[in-house]
Amino acid sequence: MQTTKPKINYVDIFFQLTRRHLLVLFRNKIRVFFTVMAPLIVFAIYILFLKDLELTTVQGAILQLNTDNGFNLDYEQYRKPIETIVDSWMLSGIIAISSLTVSLQTNNIIVSDKENGVNRDFASSPVNKGVLIASYFLYSFIVTVLICFIFLAICFIYLACLGEFALTFVDFLEIVGIIVFSSISSVLFTVFICSFVTRDATMGSIITIFSTAVGFLIGAYMPLAMMPEWVGNICGFFPGTYTCSLLRYAFMETPISNLYAEITSVAGGEQLLASVTENFGFTLKFFGNTVDPSFQTIALAVFSLVLGVMNVFSANHMIKITGAFKRKKK
Repeated sequence: MQTTKPKINYVDIFFQLTRRHLLVLFRNKIRVFFTVMAPLIVFAIYILFLKDLELTTVQGAILQLNTDNGFNLDYEQYRKPIETIVDSWMLSGIIAISSLTVSLQTNNIIVSDKENGVNRDFASSPVNKGVLIASYFLYSFIVTVLICFIFLAICFIYLACLGEFALTFVDFLEIVGIIVFSSISSVLFTVFICSFVTRDATMGSIITIFSTAVGFLIGAYMPLAMMPEWVGNICGFFPGTYTCSLLRYAFMETPISNLYAEITSVAGGEQLLASVTENFGFTLKFFGNTVDPSFQTIALAVFSLVLGVMNVFSANHMIKITGAFKRKKK
């Protein structure tokens, strides 16, 4: 009598594997702590050190306009809307950094599974390779979006406490959509990097270097216009650059519009507004051409597509068996 093989429910396995990855992460409280703390540390550094520096830059621009053109612009009169723009500029940059650094840190589990030989167990089980790989992507996406939303809520509370919350409901929807969209490209980018790493020690070094450099590479710490032109052009080949620019547009559009309505009737107001938008990278330029938000969205979609194809070709490296299972010592 011929026996039929039981059908394997790959959908159930997929969600069970994703759940397993989430449990592994959240049971490691130290890893969760440092994953959440990464954007908060940058946020604290901005409040304690960088904010006054950015406001001083605006004060200097106003003084220069008054000196060169004989204007009588008063910084204190426009201090609140300018502070709103400065805070919105930096907070949107930190969120853009978070989508990359958080996804990179959560993908540590891919490397750990290789080094500890967990992939050997997966290979000897009826787990489909494609299902396992897809579960890593979903797990990383869930954690990245979750932590970015937590930090977004902190940003909103910060702006509200300072009386600088000027976002509309449409702005809010745009920000949420950009975070979700950018998280996809960030996960594709960081998973591709992690697929070639086989040691936790190596992964730790990559996280340290990447977390330090990424803020400059995407223009989060300083506008690309302030960098040498060739450096700005190179940064245009990073998907995070377009994430940062899109978030800044969504965060800053309404505050800039409010300042525009208040200052354009004043002599030198338009020049001041142009100086603020230029100094804080409200517009993105690539090889001398201004890239509109619609083209930035297209560029981010193209990057995501290319990264998706690259991940297909590197999939075997992601689940490569490199270590033996290590039993815990009693």
